[in-house]
Amino acid sequence: MMYTKGNQIEEQTFDNLQIVKIAKTDSLEILSISLEKEATFPEHTSPREAHLIVLEGEILFYINDTSYQLKTHQNFNFPKATPHTVKAIENSKFLIIR
Repeated sequence: MMYTKGNQIEEQTFDNLQIVKIAKTDSLEILSISLEKEATFPEHTSPREAHLIVLEGEILFYINDTSYQLKTHQNFNFPKATPHTVKAIENSKFLIIR
């Protein structure tokens, strides 16, 4: 077993939209997303059911004609293959676990 330690989340900058793959296995993927204030993660879908966890900041998550305001330490689950968009109200970082 190999152990790894990283600082990718802490070192991730706020420069529009940044996506860093933290981990990937056959059954799991963890992405760290940083979104600069007022930046938008354009409409896209997830290949699997996904779980979003806000690490810092505040975002608007748009899905199925509804918006959800999410703040630091809140989480949100959403289904696969459903178009969605994210906009940063302030500089924000969040994890996508899928």
